[in-house]
Amino acid sequence: MEIKSGALGCCSKEQEKIYSEWFSVADSDGDGRITGNDATKFFSMAKLSRQELKQVWAIADTKRQGFLGLKEFIVAMQLVSLAQAGVDLTSENLKTAADPENIDPPEMGGLDALLAKCKISSTTKEPETNGTVQPQPPPSTQWFGSKSGKKAPQYSVTSIIDGLKRLYMEKLKPLEVTYRFNDFVSPLLTNSDFDAKPMVMLLGQYSTGKTTFIKHLLRCEYPGAHIGPEPTTDRFVVVMSGPDERSIPGNTIAVQADLPFSGLTTFGGAFLSKFECSQMPHPLLDQITFVDTPGVLSGEKQRTQRSYDFTGVISWFAAKCDLILLLFDPHKLDISDEFKRVIASLRGNDDKIRVVLNKADQVDTQQLMRVYGALMWSLGKVLNTPEVSRVYIGSFNDKPVDEEAVGPIGRDLFEKEQDDLLADLIDIPKKACDRRINEFVKRARAAKIHAYIMSHLKKEMPAMMGKAKAQQRLIDNLEDEFAKVQRDFHLPAGDFPNVEHFREVLSGYSIDKFEKLKPKMIQAVDDMLGYEIPELLKNFRNPYE
Repeated sequence: MEIKSGALGCCSKEQEKIYSEWFSVADSDGDGRITGNDATKFFSMAKLSRQELKQVWAIADTKRQGFLGLKEFIVAMQLVSLAQAGVDLTSENLKTAADPENIDPPEMGGLDALLAKCKISSTTKEPETNGTVQPQPPPSTQWFGSKSGKKAPQYSVTSIIDGLKRLYMEKLKPLEVTYRFNDFVSPLLTNSDFDAKPMVMLLGQYSTGKTTFIKHLLRCEYPGAHIGPEPTTDRFVVVMSGPDERSIPGNTIAVQADLPFSGLTTFGGAFLSKFECSQMPHPLLDQITFVDTPGVLSGEKQRTQRSYDFTGVISWFAAKCDLILLLFDPHKLDISDEFKRVIASLRGNDDKIRVVLNKADQVDTQQLMRVYGALMWSLGKVLNTPEVSRVYIGSFNDKPVDEEAVGPIGRDLFEKEQDDLLADLIDIPKKACDRRINEFVKRARAAKIHAYIMSHLKKEMPAMMGKAKAQQRLIDNLEDEFAKVQRDFHLPAGDFPNVEHFREVLSGYSIDKFEKLKPKMIQAVDDMLGYEIPELLKNFRNPYE
């Protein structure tokens, strides 16, 4: 299964060379991105209506990044060519459109003169060093690679993600550092956290088909995959795109700056020895990264303590992931104590959770109805939500469905459910930008509440004598202190952190060493949430709207 804007984007080598040349002309900043302003100037040469150009941009910028890379630009040019030929740019028409490699480049009035002008200017381009033009670093590196604290200039923001990086460095990170948000809630964000591909995490007890599910989507095994009836996956495995097939140990992957896993070093060497990355070239992995997890323990096994904070790791990945799949087996419907703790650690990420009743072809239709009812009953006691969870029913493996066992109704049901789940997965890259914004706003609110809590606790400490007793009293009565903060600043109770976890971390710090409330920092975050993020979204929406 390949996630694309239909089949568009493919072209011959000759066409790719033409489009690359056009792309360099359209890219006014030379940063490898065509922004809305660039597009309005360049696409106007196609002589299409504003409504047609609006459709072209919406289909090409399917991930809502606010800019077009070369691949998206080629899609846009093919769409322009189809529109000039009189094809309505609807999804149905695009599916039945001609072979993309046979779509000729569109007619762009005045482009030849512009190309000639650019060629003349490029021959006299300066400066050069030893005969080679010095490449300019992309704007995103200015915020995370520079030692100076200078603000990134406004013109360097060429996408929503770039804008979020700038806002994080200028507005949110200072607040997080001041009140040690990274020690209590989440590590500081890096460049790779913003640029990472969307992630899907699979959770479930052993032998519920997590690894087989990934194999089914990829239509092949990933490096290091083990499948069997016993607990085979004993480690966290990140399955991602790479130039060749290989497995990378956890300690190595955690120190690579271009990957978003540096925060996992806080869980220690015991965890990193149970963590690895499997890389392989695959079109699906170019869009999505999968996280395969060890089977959740049940029965006697759950009494065996793991050597690392299992639920803490799950919570860390849950915050980074775009989708969390909880897999169940018709013969493993009981939710063990460890599974309850795992589900509890997903608090705050409820909108990402999907439930999958896998291996449903192992029971007949009558038994399946009873199994489904039992699963909903079990989930109702653990999820603690009044809404009914969406449960996908199917058998996600490469074996054909046994129609004699499940009947024609069961086969049709499995096919429809599988299509629904795959449609959910296909939507992930398209919604990735919206997810980034959602997580960023959620993090900003959490950081603000954390600052209020820490400054309140600092305020309650005595100036001179009895600091140790005062700190212990505050830690013991943390629920009451949270309630005071909530009342004083009119904050929603649901946004406050877990009391037990907060108490555990706080006991290792001296409250007296924390900073007093800094209203300017809080105001900066409020301005960011109230004005700057909405302005950012406005600037990088469809330029033809």
